[in-house]
Amino acid sequence: MASEIVIGVITFALLSAVSLASVSLYPRLRASHRDDETNTVVRLVANIFVVMTSLVFGLMLNSSKNTFESLDTNVHTYATQIILFDRSLEFYGPAAEEVRSALVTYVEHALTDPSRADDTLQHRRSDAEDRLNAVGTMLNGVEGAGADQAAQLGDLRQQYRQIVEHRWMIVEQQAGTIPVPIIGMLIAWLAMIFASFGYRAPKNAVVLVAFNVAALLMAFSLYLVLDMDSPFSGLIQISDAPLHRALAEMLR
Repeated sequence: MASEIVIGVITFALLSAVSLASVSLYPRLRASHRDDETNTVVRLVANIFVVMTSLVFGLMLNSSKNTFESLDTNVHTYATQIILFDRSLEFYGPAAEEVRSALVTYVEHALTDPSRADDTLQHRRSDAEDRLNAVGTMLNGVEGAGADQAAQLGDLRQQYRQIVEHRWMIVEQQAGTIPVPIIGMLIAWLAMIFASFGYRAPKNAVVLVAFNVAALLMAFSLYLVLDMDSPFSGLIQISDAPLHRALAEMLR
């Protein structure tokens, strides 16, 4: 979240600065730099970057949307797998009650942890991973009595492996997919566009306020797109409702 905010603040400051600088520098230019022909060329160049910026921003928005929707689907699938795993443990009988309790503890911790993002990507020890590993350790300690229970245990361990695999899929998807050079290029294009807006613009309060408001809205739009690309932090986050429903089913 911090990086998205920093990018948003830098974008606002840069766009506001270049537009105001362009307004202030225009009267100091030589007459040959302020004629109609020069103005026409400046507008044409700006229009090229307006089109390119619109296309790139649209692609970034679509990429963020796809990341968000894919991760949201995976979270729903993950919650469903946990419910089915709990039902299988319940069907197995009293020998798996300790495993069920550990699974409930894991889900409760996942819901109460204020940090939505997993520590794994920051190369820190993950408490969530430890709790899920404890479920697997307890499951490996369960011994089946007879061929039927041995087959059930094999199915339970397969379900557990699927849960672990799906958790790692979610962890890997938490990182943003929009490359930093693309973001930098987009901000540079926006700076050129805003600088062209200030060319031949009158220097008065209305123009200055309009430039600042436009810079603020553009920076906030970029922040929202980048925030949606990191769905476990910021203003736009993946809902934890599927895990709440899973926990309710496990405790009923």
